[in-house]
Amino acid sequence: MEVVVVVVSMFETNCYLVYSSRSLDGVIIDPGDEPDRIDRRVKQLKMRPMAILLTHGHVDHIGAVNDLMRSYSIPLYAGRGEEKLLQSAEWNMSSATGAAVICPAPDRLVGDGDQISVGEEKLTILETPGHSPGGICYAGDGFVFCGDTLFFGSIGRTDFPGCSHRQLIDSITRKLLLLSDDTRCYPGHGPVTTIGHERRHNPFLTGEGLE
Repeated sequence: MEVVVVVVSMFETNCYLVYSSRSLDGVIIDPGDEPDRIDRRVKQLKMRPMAILLTHGHVDHIGAVNDLMRSYSIPLYAGRGEEKLLQSAEWNMSSATGAAVICPAPDRLVGDGDQISVGEEKLTILETPGHSPGGICYAGDGFVFCGDTLFFGSIGRTDFPGCSHRQLIDSITRKLLLLSDDTRCYPGHGPVTTIGHERRHNPFLTGEGLE
């Protein structure tokens, strides 16, 4: 499985291009903005996009969805419970940017245990609400795309509509911390980390962080 990151927008969102080195079939995870840049990188890699996968529906993760869906005629996947964010500029925070973003209804709503094929590999859905009502992560063999659930040394914000700090910590504890320590975490912003590093050093998980 190949993973390439394209950092987009003023929010420095990590858009991930995930594809099979054998078939070149792949998915685009969280295309937050700059569809032309994402498209150029897809073409450079000779990747064949099969779907767009969202970890959640905030504006900095969905800004290029409409353009890329039109360009590639591919389906959109999102977590159950995230529909309101995709359909409401107020809930997805795009109204605050001065340019409302509304996504089409997802072609498939996914939840715990559902799987998505990427070439020869499969991504398994982990429901991780807290940063958003229907936030999800995509787990593979030794890695997880964790969106804004977990960061290097931090966790997602919980002061947006539909957020819950307690629910987010519960999601991390019950879903992500069950993964092995050497699991690579590809977050929505910032550098790659591991479950083990965050288990030992993340102040929000060691009891040193503030709500």
